[in-house]
Amino acid sequence: MSAPVTTADVQAAAAAPVAPAAANHLSLEQQQQIAAAQAQAAQAAHFAPVPAAAPTASASLYIGELDPSVNEAMLFEMFNSVGPVASIRVCRDAVTRRSLGYAYVNFHNVADGERALETLNYTLIKNRACRIMWSQRDPALRKTGTGNIFIKNLDASIDNKALHDTFSAFGNILSCKVATEEGQSKGYGFVHYETHEAAENAIKHVNGMLLNDKKVYVGHHIAKKERQSKVEEMKANFTNVYIKNLDPEVTQEEVEALFTKFGPVTSCVVSTDENGRSKGFGFINFENHEDAKRAVDELHDSEYKEKKLFVTRAQKKGEREEELKKQYEQQKMEKLSKYQGVNLYVKNLDDEIDDEKLRQEFSVYGVITSAKVMRDEKTAAEGEDAKGASKGFGFVCFSSPDEATKAVTEMNGRMLGSKPIYVALAQRKEVR
Repeated sequence: MSAPVTTADVQAAAAAPVAPAAANHLSLEQQQQIAAAQAQAAQAAHFAPVPAAAPTASASLYIGELDPSVNEAMLFEMFNSVGPVASIRVCRDAVTRRSLGYAYVNFHNVADGERALETLNYTLIKNRACRIMWSQRDPALRKTGTGNIFIKNLDASIDNKALHDTFSAFGNILSCKVATEEGQSKGYGFVHYETHEAAENAIKHVNGMLLNDKKVYVGHHIAKKERQSKVEEMKANFTNVYIKNLDPEVTQEEVEALFTKFGPVTSCVVSTDENGRSKGFGFINFENHEDAKRAVDELHDSEYKEKKLFVTRAQKKGEREEELKKQYEQQKMEKLSKYQGVNLYVKNLDDEIDDEKLRQEFSVYGVITSAKVMRDEKTAAEGEDAKGASKGFGFVCFSSPDEATKAVTEMNGRMLGSKPIYVALAQRKEVR
């Protein structure tokens, strides 16, 4: 693990200054820290930052992180200033034609592609920094874990460009990305190097280093399948047991005595509040997996001091959260599947149309399970309207897809009140 950056490191970095583009983007302290890492790497491995090399006989660039409104014309104007562009394609959803947020730009020659990558990477387009890299169409090469590293505990100010500036000193980067949610950093990212050696060098020199006063962890990226395999292995060989629904009067010693019947226990903890009173749950760790499994099998749902115990394999916080997330997604998908093809979206409704009127107009086409006009809760709260003003749209749910399809055919464009209504099958938000 590398030591935090020192003044001596910064002085030694004079031979490997931070690129001007990076200097404009980063704080002085961050520039010094990056320069120190570059200097350490150059002294240890005797190499200079490697320019991004194009894949053989390819002049195709991948452009990511694009705003949905960015189109081919905008990209042509930007990239054609570097060199003659052969073609541009913004990738879009096959059904909605909405941009997927990335595009491919093909140049006539590799030299122009290299220049575009060097001069335009992280340029702002519609207030978003675009991410440019060489297009890699071979899925086998894209998915290989060779040269892929994982960085966590990143400061919120470190974006794609800052991450790229930090790690480009160690070798040619194929791709680089900070994970985000709604535009905010999630505190971790990935860098994919062209070679395993470059990845090793980055891990060696940046792991444990301070970036914006936060010590970062850098290690080899472990593929999701491999991570899941390790989790499954851990589940199959667990030794830590979780117990809940304990009577508050039960002591830690009594819990330990209850479990030692099954085998040697290395630790036993009953959780307590600030007053030392039991919270009714605890953890017991066995020496052997077999003993832990037998304890779970025999004690779960058994009665102890007039309380039915809940005993199971202890889970880490992340694993519990992941499991709850999966359950939520599964329930969500089941609910969506239930209404797929039977739920109609109706818009351009007259202000006078209410739930009952909506149901009445559509009921001739089949059995309606629900009919609702969406209303403004704010106006209802302010007393302007007991129900709230109509938002001009609503939903009608039928008992079968055939009924719903017939209603769409017959009702779309029909006058309802003083307006022609629009009727279509309702779509999930992510599909729209």
